[in-house]
Amino acid sequence: MNSDNGILQETPAESEVSSKYICTANHGFAPYAQEELRRAFGSVKSTLLVPGEVFAATLKASAFQVAEQLSRREPMFLRHLFLVEWEWQLPNESERSDTPITQGEWLADLLQFLLADSRLAGKKLAIQTRKAEGSLWSGSAAELKDAIQEGLAELDAEFAVRASDLIVSVFAAKDAVYAGVNVPEANLSDWNGGAIRFQREEGQISRAKFKLLEAEAVFGIDFAAFHEALDIGAAPGGWTSFLLERGLKVTAVDPAKLHPDVLASPRLTHVRKNAASVKFRENQFDLLVCDMSWSPKLTARMVADLLYALVPGGTAVVTVKLLGKKPMALIQEVTGMFQEARLQVQRAKQLFHNRDEITLYMIKY
Repeated sequence: MNSDNGILQETPAESEVSSKYICTANHGFAPYAQEELRRAFGSVKSTLLVPGEVFAATLKASAFQVAEQLSRREPMFLRHLFLVEWEWQLPNESERSDTPITQGEWLADLLQFLLADSRLAGKKLAIQTRKAEGSLWSGSAAELKDAIQEGLAELDAEFAVRASDLIVSVFAAKDAVYAGVNVPEANLSDWNGGAIRFQREEGQISRAKFKLLEAEAVFGIDFAAFHEALDIGAAPGGWTSFLLERGLKVTAVDPAKLHPDVLASPRLTHVRKNAASVKFRENQFDLLVCDMSWSPKLTARMVADLLYALVPGGTAVVTVKLLGKKPMALIQEVTGMFQEARLQVQRAKQLFHNRDEITLYMIKY
């Protein structure tokens, strides 16, 4: 693999090789991330590192081919990955000497590998470290980051948390340590493990607000550019409060009460009815959002029935609850229902702040 400023470029010799990754999904959804990789690249050799969440995967494709494929079709459940370029495995008991192995040995090896990497000099670097429970690193992930950054002090590099040129990724497992260097976009997310974290604000109504904040960042939606929104199933008002903060007029539909702070806004209209029994003007809204703990098919039908009120070219952001044991089939069926209702799915992703659900970003055509 050749690189120019850290960007992967395919060489002829790589056309038939494999590549290894540390992959991350939301807790409990690693099997579906593995299935996505199997569908994209054929057989996948994988090892769980954190049950249900983090796994090492070897793909029958070059790093260049993997990056190209994932850029064309972003996976829904695979939240983050990094290419393994350096690996240290704990020797088997039969191969170990009488002298105990210390974490200083593999850390020195890792630093030697990184210091020899010509891509790092003069770059803005983010050091991202994670560890499994009972890993080969006894301290915290933050302490591992500090140790690596201190060891790279001789590099003519600037260290940053975000907006970096390159990311140095390290994962310490129970019997191995993995590391790699890549551009942020090749990791699917420039957040450590794809875990986008927001600070809870004083008086914040619910954590549901984080879903729209993350959708704004991941999907590139400028919510402030909209004028009037319809929030279906709005109570207690987490999404409504976010949209009001962005300056929109919001019609919130829910028979339940909204939080008093939300009700105080002069740009809010609260319709205390079920969504199936309300009527609006045609093309009244340029944004429709829905985050309901309800049957995904019933949600899709309800949204479809209200699409007359969304202008052509308007945006819909809807969460789909993944009920049962066949989420792939359910997602295909629900997105097909939205397609029939003239909603074009732009992105479908299980965000970090989603739980047993995915978020759909759609445009009405």
